[in-house]
Amino acid sequence: MSIRRTTKAARGAAVTASAVGLALLATGCGGGDSGAPAPDHDKPAAHSATPDGNDPGTPAADANKVIGEMKGPDGVDVTLHSAARDSGGFVTVEGTVTNHGTRAFNAIDWRSNETELKSRSSISGATLVDKAGKKRYLVLRDTNGECLCTTGLSGLLPGQSRPIFAQFPAPPAKVTEVDFQLPTMPPATVKITD
Repeated sequence: MSIRRTTKAARGAAVTASAVGLALLATGCGGGDSGAPAPDHDKPAAHSATPDGNDPGTPAADANKVIGEMKGPDGVDVTLHSAARDSGGFVTVEGTVTNHGTRAFNAIDWRSNETELKSRSSISGATLVDKAGKKRYLVLRDTNGECLCTTGLSGLLPGQSRPIFAQFPAPPAKVTEVDFQLPTMPPATVKITD
């Protein structure tokens, strides 16, 4: 009889512990009383971007401002809105990709060829080129192998647009003009702003 009571008590303790754990988990994931969504911890720490590809603490790039354009095959165009240098030693390029073609676009050809890279449909193959200094700057990566750039860029239907961004190490302060390059697209010369 004592084994039966011990088993029943152990089962009761396990149920109580599970209920307490679930209650704590639900409280921790609730997002607070403000109604604001919980933070997205899957984003890279160095560039915690909002869904539109912009930093939550900085103003969004002006979509009406055009600092460069790239017209690629199959009616896919990229309009660049900003190339901003920040105090942390980075340059963030923001723009919009638009599909003017007749079939869905996937950015598979815009990714880099690294074997460790996890992002399949991304703009991880983008580069900044300082022609005067003869240097090429690659998109930054986080410790998990993800690029600090737009990922999941697939299934862009004809007539649709999506914001894009890519973050690079900053060239020296004296460099104010660079070429932004994406595989399969002609380069666009852009001015870096502070």
